[in-house]
Amino acid sequence: MSENKPKIYLSDIHLENYTDQYEGKQATVEDAVFMGGRETVSLNGTWKYAVDQYDTCLRQKWFRERYVDEQGFTLPVDYSFDTWPETKLPACWNVVRPEFIIYDGSMVFTKTFSFDRKDEEEVYLRIGAANYICRVFLNGEYVGMHRGGSTPAFFRVTEQIKEENRILIAADSTRRPEQVPTENTDWFNYGGVYRDIELIRVPKVHMKDFRIGLVPDGTYHKIQVQVKMSAPVEAAAEVCIEELGIKTVVPVTEGMGECILEFSGIGHGNGVGTKEQSVSEPDLELWSPEHPKLYDVTASCMGDTVSDRVGFREIKVEQGEILLNGKPVFLRGISCHEDSAVNGKALTDEERIENIKLAKELGCNFMRIAHYPHHENMAKFADELGILLWEEIPVYWAILFDRDKTYEDAKNQLRELITRDWNRASVIVWSVGNENADSDERLSFMSRLAQCARKEDSTRLISAACLVDGEKNQIADRLTDYLDVIGINEYYGWYSPDFEKLPQLFQNSNPDKPVIITEFGADALTGLHGTTEDKGTEEYQAYVYERQIETIRNISYIKGMTPWILYDFRCPRRTAAIQKYYNRKGLLSEDKSYKKPAFYVLQKFYEEKRGEQ
Repeated sequence: MSENKPKIYLSDIHLENYTDQYEGKQATVEDAVFMGGRETVSLNGTWKYAVDQYDTCLRQKWFRERYVDEQGFTLPVDYSFDTWPETKLPACWNVVRPEFIIYDGSMVFTKTFSFDRKDEEEVYLRIGAANYICRVFLNGEYVGMHRGGSTPAFFRVTEQIKEENRILIAADSTRRPEQVPTENTDWFNYGGVYRDIELIRVPKVHMKDFRIGLVPDGTYHKIQVQVKMSAPVEAAAEVCIEELGIKTVVPVTEGMGECILEFSGIGHGNGVGTKEQSVSEPDLELWSPEHPKLYDVTASCMGDTVSDRVGFREIKVEQGEILLNGKPVFLRGISCHEDSAVNGKALTDEERIENIKLAKELGCNFMRIAHYPHHENMAKFADELGILLWEEIPVYWAILFDRDKTYEDAKNQLRELITRDWNRASVIVWSVGNENADSDERLSFMSRLAQCARKEDSTRLISAACLVDGEKNQIADRLTDYLDVIGINEYYGWYSPDFEKLPQLFQNSNPDKPVIITEFGADALTGLHGTTEDKGTEEYQAYVYERQIETIRNISYIKGMTPWILYDFRCPRRTAAIQKYYNRKGLLSEDKSYKKPAFYVLQKFYEEKRGEQ
């Protein structure tokens, strides 16, 4: 048999092809619409639902609501939308009812709603996130589908929407080997439509994308503006930052506009933009965690107006240092899952703010929000409250690196994340994945993702959380050639019990780029006590942190750390007596009501590091 014969995966073989007809109309990053300042109609609230374990909705085309045949006879059907039980969306079904706690599969949600349709407008349906595949039907028609459980989906529904409407959303959380993430992860696979559902009104020609930020050239004297229209029009976009006295025009050619505002301070400016425009005082205030200054920005073109609140800052790597606004910064971080003991992944804004405030209480200026895109409000709150972010896509563990469709899925999720959060000053790192063993297929897959991220956004750092080379006990991964910052996960004192290997790891390594220790830690069950030799106790976890810090603080090329993790979170694979289906490496209990002793160990170290800067 030829070694070059392409591999065939069971997941690529359809025993029944009932899903094939729903593979078209896939929503991707190309369908995204810039959301800032948009007029929206919320569809959050009460929905009817039914568990659809066998995908009968898709097989029997429930969305057609066909109750009578051609001869007028009443047909037997397997659904009765208006008598189904009710639930609130957005939500994760696993925490809504006890019997759904470990359900992986399909669930159908439906509701009726009125809509005041206006002439000369386009209407889009936006689903902030639904895990993992969602298929949408409106008024008896298939609208489209989306892959990826943590990024937004946009569906154009201009033709389908009416004054009175019925919508169906079929959400399928089934874990499959070809997906991103794959079927085996180290967190809970929450199902549901768990972020906002809304209709967006836009003009026929509208702004699909609007990006604004500081040019990272070290001068702090240039702002770049990019506009992308929905059609290849010739026009002019007006950009205004009132507080700075900026009101300038960006030429749009074939639907694309780009301009660089150059200034001695920054401020008053009028006129038509060419490639560069000069403006004058007042001075720009740079964004930082200590001074999270934001400006209100508006952009208008062809009757469409959008807005945002943005900060201006520069992040770069130079001579082994991570520089924020030209000054070296040590990233005092913590990792965090999007998980709530009460709400699953459907966190409230209050919970997101609480997580950021807990990190700041810990002494952090940085959070690694792992292992998938969190809600866009997390980055908005980070902008407002002043904390830097690492954002990541779920290329996690054993992805099918040799499968083209899997790569396209990962690439689309990456681009959707970057497009969504490009304007967020707090976001300084795009991560292309976590804990993948080095192989040729993986190198090709992830290096292409790194190159994609750099093409999409040259203003931020590219990274990934890599594994230690266990045999050589050193930092050695071919992917690091494609990264700006090297992330390293190491669990000396826990999965690798011998602490003496930790200083050896750093002595054996000589990276030419800054390193962030993206994970270390140890499980500790809240209230379980013992000695520093008793694994699973609060005392042992604190001891691990002390030993880790003792070593890390002396390594010059380590420029940050995000220990694992802020608080305990659900995980089905964690079945030990101290775990009880939770990962217990949190510095806080799962309900965040109790701080373990390791919290204070890390807090003390971060107080020292803050004093050094």
